[in-house]
Amino acid sequence: MHPKDTRPPKTRRTFLATSLTTALGVAGCSALQRSSSVSSAVPAAASTDAMPVNATHSLVSAPNLIPSRELGRTNVQLPILGLGTAGRTPLARSNQEQAAVEQIERALELGIRYFDTAASYGPSESFLGKVLPAYREEIFLGSKTAKRDYDGAWRDLERSLQRLNTDYLDLWQFHHVAFDSDLETLFSEAGAVKALEEAKEQGIVKFSGLTGHHEPDIIAKGLQRYPFDHALIPVNAADTHHPRPFISHVLPVASAQNIGITAMKVPAYGRLLKPGVLDGMDQALGYTLSQAGVHCAVIAAETIEQLEENVQAAIAFQPLQAEALAEIEQRTSAVWEDNNFFRRWT
Repeated sequence: MHPKDTRPPKTRRTFLATSLTTALGVAGCSALQRSSSVSSAVPAAASTDAMPVNATHSLVSAPNLIPSRELGRTNVQLPILGLGTAGRTPLARSNQEQAAVEQIERALELGIRYFDTAASYGPSESFLGKVLPAYREEIFLGSKTAKRDYDGAWRDLERSLQRLNTDYLDLWQFHHVAFDSDLETLFSEAGAVKALEEAKEQGIVKFSGLTGHHEPDIIAKGLQRYPFDHALIPVNAADTHHPRPFISHVLPVASAQNIGITAMKVPAYGRLLKPGVLDGMDQALGYTLSQAGVHCAVIAAETIEQLEENVQAAIAFQPLQAEALAEIEQRTSAVWEDNNFFRRWT
């Protein structure tokens, strides 16, 4: 007879942690190890290859003109503009690797330190994973899962880490939470919140959050139910005209708990910048960042020129006074439905 095996059974948690370590080792995760020997040069040319194992660079010596804010109770200071990677951007298109890498490198040069991606954003995680590992300690990297169950969320997290070529995320969020049923599944016995808690225990995830652009009351309910650190929500000059605005339904709840808020859909995919609406990104971004409780905005860029314009608007940002905010709201009053089309997405 063989002696009885008294070892604890291998759980999903320990299995994934083991397989993740192995996968990252194969991918060259030693490039992410802390190093005191760094270069101050930002890459001048794009590369489509993964970073060499010993490649690290420093962004500290480069002046950053983008104003910063503390992201809620995280104690993390971030520039008020981050880079989004969904929508009409090369980072979300599989045949645009060169353009995507060039945009990421240019974003770093311009002072962007917050990169927002998701498991479902096409190749964006893989593109970010070709550039960001060399700057890992100096950036804030967030991804998301649309899975509501424990196993599905773990699988997404494992894949995100492999694609991003990192061993941890600064922020991991539950993506487009829209209904009560989403919350019930997330918090169920086999829900994704359990995967989040295990990932945080292992140091794989630092901060957690919710995202959504359908129903603000569901986001508010989630923030009241669990100590999330962050929420990613639409905040733009057309939202205030919606019957259920995110601005008035979510921001007060988040502010009461000092939860970090990142704004998305700032120019409503450019629709707010059409002739006859707003004058430019300075007004769109200015309105969003002037809302109490908003700490940062993430905006995708179709081109490097558009990215540079967005950064210039962030550098020039000054909080808008009530009169200027009212004028912007008046300009969007007739087009708010067209500019809130994403509220129908679930």
